[in-house]
Amino acid sequence: MLDHSSMKTKSANSSTENSTGESQRFTRAQRLRSGRDFERVYARKLRAGNEHLLIFADRSPTQTTRIGLSVSRKNGNSVIRHRIRRLLKEAFRLAQHDIPEGIDMILIPRPGSNSTVLDYQKALVSLSRKLTRRIASD
Repeated sequence: MLDHSSMKTKSANSSTENSTGESQRFTRAQRLRSGRDFERVYARKLRAGNEHLLIFADRSPTQTTRIGLSVSRKNGNSVIRHRIRRLLKEAFRLAQHDIPEGIDMILIPRPGSNSTVLDYQKALVSLSRKLTRRIASD
């Protein structure tokens, strides 16, 4: 006889952990929430971008990597903007273990790029590494 409760638990765990057992959740501690944090990151004026994404970055006072999202009306109506936010959060969730620790980033999607989660994920990893090297050289 099959035990369905163990199957549910296994599938729930597999969606939140990667192959090495590390959590892939996007927690509240990984979000930039205060206006003061956004102002600090923008004031640093350290940025990098490509055709999918523009990222502003600064050192994180909490030693964890955190993101904030800024999706403007140039990207489309409310439904489209919220879809882009979901894609960016998912890209960060999937790539968080490939991103260097200890930086705060503000992610700004490029208007009209029609990017996928994979596009955002690749951009996030490469641009965050570039920004981390710049932060370390300061």
